[in-house]
Amino acid sequence: MDISQLRSIPKVDNILEWPEIKRVCREVPRALAKETVRRELDRLRGALYQGELEAMPSAEELDAMLCAEIKKAAQPSLRRVINATGVVLHTNLGRAPLGAEIAASAAFAAAGYSNLEYNLEKGCRGSRYACTEELLCALTGAEAALIVNNNAAAVFLMLNTLAQGKKAAVSRGELVEIGGGFRIPEIMALSGAELMETGTTNKTRLSDYKSAIDLGAEVLLKVHTSNFKITGFTEETALSQLSALAKESGAYMLYDMGSGFLIRPETLGLHEGAYIPDAVSECDVVCFSGDKLLGGAQAGILLGKSEPIALMKKNQLNRMLRPDKLTLAALEAVLRCYIDEKQAKEKIPALRMLAAEQTSLLETARLLAARLADCCPTLHFFAEPCADETGGGSLPGMELSGAAVAVEGAPPQVLEEKMRANDPPVIGRINRNRFLLSVRTLMPGDVEEIAAAFSKWGAGL
Repeated sequence: MDISQLRSIPKVDNILEWPEIKRVCREVPRALAKETVRRELDRLRGALYQGELEAMPSAEELDAMLCAEIKKAAQPSLRRVINATGVVLHTNLGRAPLGAEIAASAAFAAAGYSNLEYNLEKGCRGSRYACTEELLCALTGAEAALIVNNNAAAVFLMLNTLAQGKKAAVSRGELVEIGGGFRIPEIMALSGAELMETGTTNKTRLSDYKSAIDLGAEVLLKVHTSNFKITGFTEETALSQLSALAKESGAYMLYDMGSGFLIRPETLGLHEGAYIPDAVSECDVVCFSGDKLLGGAQAGILLGKSEPIALMKKNQLNRMLRPDKLTLAALEAVLRCYIDEKQAKEKIPALRMLAAEQTSLLETARLLAARLADCCPTLHFFAEPCADETGGGSLPGMELSGAAVAVEGAPPQVLEEKMRANDPPVIGRINRNRFLLSVRTLMPGDVEEIAAAFSKWGAGL
């Protein structure tokens, strides 16, 4: 290593006086810029020491690199992206989008003070759950409701409160693992419930649950297989049968739905999906996610009979698992949309996307293809049918008939990388060695931003 290379590295304070760096610093806090420059210079020194870098970049190269790094450091880590994957509830992209109108409710609650836990009529402390609980009960027929921060928390609180120290019977085919390696058996063990496996992976009959009751089970737990499907030689006990058995034996009937609809899925043109009010009518407690098929913010929603919900509210864990004001404001706005089914389909983006028909999507894809061809003549764009997904572990195995723009004329990996590097990033998918932009999951204004991205990057491909 040439020691003169290390000596040639400019001082941080000197770099901050370079004209282009000073210009960038007008829009970025100086402290952030200084720390970014220091970090990058340390990285270059390390590379020189390790022999990974033969020579320092030129002053011009260093100037450009540091300006780019400072701008990058100034960007929020959580950024808006354009979802052109065709996966409606894309877990990696934040699941259900709220849309501008519903998101404004959360922004309004966040901007100043609110009556989160203050009863304006009585002038005393109130409940943060009051409004959402009232709406949920009205929409589902539940006697009571409780909101926590996600559905895993809801399952844990439900089991810890109602099944701690008790035997809980679960079908072997429902001992699922959800994202991140979280497994139902481990969650049950942590909650204090004693898992009693019943039936087999592919077949669990009512008689299996009866045997579990005879062996001391005091809880029947049904778990939605949200991220896989068992097909072929199978048999599943209907929820209504389990409910009748639970009532007859005095056991709790608990149901982890994972996700569910507040309107009949048939009205969205879907042939699968659980209708939440039906489940509520059969169980002591049901729980599900707020940011999946409901189309709202991340939350775990517990609905059911008054007595078990009241016990969960008193559980000391409830305070640790409670949602914040932003979540509650967004959830309330979404629930208010469901008062009118037509309004729900129009204002809740996830429902609108799920209900989109292929004929309409193909027309949108043709318009997008034509728009992209005008602004990027170096590539070729074709509108064609494709298979989209619900995503979010909601309707496993079910395809949605969608439409996409296929892009040809450059390697798909290069296109994917260029679009991902755009501002805002455009996230598409590669299928059969072609880059696809599915139109089902596009939000208002996305078409023009995709066109701008291809106009910018296309010329260099």
